[in-house]
Amino acid sequence: MTIEISKPTVPALSKFAERNNVPASAVVRAGEWVYVSGMPPVNPETGGYDIMTIEEQARRSLDHLKSCLEAAGSGLDRVVKCTVYCSNPSYFATVNAIYGEKFVHDPPARATVQAAKLPRGALVEIDAIAVF
Repeated sequence: MTIEISKPTVPALSKFAERNNVPASAVVRAGEWVYVSGMPPVNPETGGYDIMTIEEQARRSLDHLKSCLEAAGSGLDRVVKCTVYCSNPSYFATVNAIYGEKFVHDPPARATVQAAKLPRGALVEIDAIAVF
């Protein structure tokens, strides 16, 4: 059995990957599955990190997640599992509220993990698995 693997380009994240020499793909499609790497709240224009509130970071991370899914031919409505990484458990309620705005109907399975320190001082990062 041969599984076709593709790595769609996500223009909004290309500057980040180039600037930070990240040895990973933002999104990979393997057969009917789509895997999205952890999406930090990077600035899509500069590839850097901005000083932002947890609300702004959560929204930006979810926007990046959506862009990756769409580049692979999927979407938020096709996500089956997410992992949310927060640097502080006090952010969980805020991130939950914003996450709930994006996954209104039939939310995917999810794990939420406190990560002692995310790269570059990010407060949140989100990854996902979806179907094509």
